[in-house]
Amino acid sequence: MNASFDGIGLDALTAAVGDNLARTAHPSTPWLTPRTGPDGRQAYDVVVVGAGQSGLAIAFGLMRSGVANILVLDRARAGSEGPWTTYARMHTLRSPKEFTGPDLGVPSLTYQSWHEARFGRASWEALGLIPKALWAEYLVWFRGVTALPVSNNIEVTAIGPAGGGLLAVETLSPGASETRYARKVVLATGQEGMGRWASLPALEGLPVHFRATTADPIDFTALAGKTVAVVGAGASAFDNAATALEAGARVHLLCRRAVPQTVQPYRWLTFTGFLRHLSELDDAWRWRFMATILAMREGFPQPTYDRCASHAGFHLHEGAPVLEARQAGDRVALHTPNGHVTVDFVIAATGIVMDFSARPELRHLAHNIATWADRYTPPEEEANAHAASFPYLADDYALTERDAGATPWIRDIHLFGIASTMSFGPSGASINAMTTAVPKLVAGITRGLFRDDIKGHWAAFQAYDVPQAILRMPTGPGTGLATFAGDATVRPGQACFPDRITRSQEP
Repeated sequence: MNASFDGIGLDALTAAVGDNLARTAHPSTPWLTPRTGPDGRQAYDVVVVGAGQSGLAIAFGLMRSGVANILVLDRARAGSEGPWTTYARMHTLRSPKEFTGPDLGVPSLTYQSWHEARFGRASWEALGLIPKALWAEYLVWFRGVTALPVSNNIEVTAIGPAGGGLLAVETLSPGASETRYARKVVLATGQEGMGRWASLPALEGLPVHFRATTADPIDFTALAGKTVAVVGAGASAFDNAATALEAGARVHLLCRRAVPQTVQPYRWLTFTGFLRHLSELDDAWRWRFMATILAMREGFPQPTYDRCASHAGFHLHEGAPVLEARQAGDRVALHTPNGHVTVDFVIAATGIVMDFSARPELRHLAHNIATWADRYTPPEEEANAHAASFPYLADDYALTERDAGATPWIRDIHLFGIASTMSFGPSGASINAMTTAVPKLVAGITRGLFRDDIKGHWAAFQAYDVPQAILRMPTGPGTGLATFAGDATVRPGQACFPDRITRSQEP
């Protein structure tokens, strides 16, 4: 098959995808026994919560592994899953364009193939970074061409035990609530999937109309001519600052560090050894690497900084953590060690907080989810309260119990998001780890399903009696006779064992 997709169009590429998937569909034997839920309907083998890029990749990986009885749920409307059309305020992805992701090694499913089919090879070669709008379009195409079972406008409101090795997944959609049952649940719920977006204690006393986090819907056009403070100096802080500047605002970006973080640790760790095997190291090494990386935060690339610096109204304040914030008439006064600034609006770009109780879907289990603080005590010089708050995951991305035996069913809830970072590295948080992380998760899920069904598999094996060959021995004059060593002649219709048979000489 021609491997070039230069300008062939999406219809032709879709045909190529179908051909690729058919040629590599091995093994394709169904292997899971249907389960029935308490409502009498067939239970799902896996429910994936979240239909962003990670949820789609996980669903695709499961289906390629013969786990087709799945459902992917997302509370957003179709095409709006993930951050790309909401709070992702960059112009382009930050990952190099060559990084592959949801395709899981199928060439015709890569973004490059999609881009070349639609715009031509020359366009791909001229491309610097992937525009976020095109990435969002690619994900919509990917979902369709792989025929993933996604249901939108459905929010998961609770997960709990249903007995018989099943989980109850309570959901809410416009005008209706429903409980679905599944053997496994995967939480692919993005950045805040195990907590909430962080603000600062100093800001939380301000009236809500003065402040927002980077994940909130912000009317940037309303900030034209106003003065805005962005608290934080990571990549998303600069994205929001740039968006405000482009809307006509003046922006003060307040960085608590003496020098902003410009080194991007995720570029260093993008190699097979780290991405594939960090999770296999002992706790001390995993902690050493990931606690250090989390403390560094995500560095911003040059184009992101230039997008802000090109505006005369941009002011970067270094060594300026917010110590106090108070309302001053119809404005906000922010005090830092280097003085104070008065602004009209404040955007907190301070990341996420692990707070399991903040997630309604976790209300039946939040109290018993083990954290790194429950499992590992680092040397004093390596202490990191933020890292310690992350969930401590099993080797298949499953949640683990703080108090063993209190909620044993949480072993069937698997987590794939930024909260997986401490246990697995940047597995569920970025495109760069997807090609190694998703297969590891899928293998963990299929291992659990197989082990839980092992008695059934043994019974099926013992009952298996499908012959691969029918033995028809030659008869009549002039034919040779198959004989056992010791001259015992085997007649037609008798059982024979080829490793114990010799061919007699013709008479």
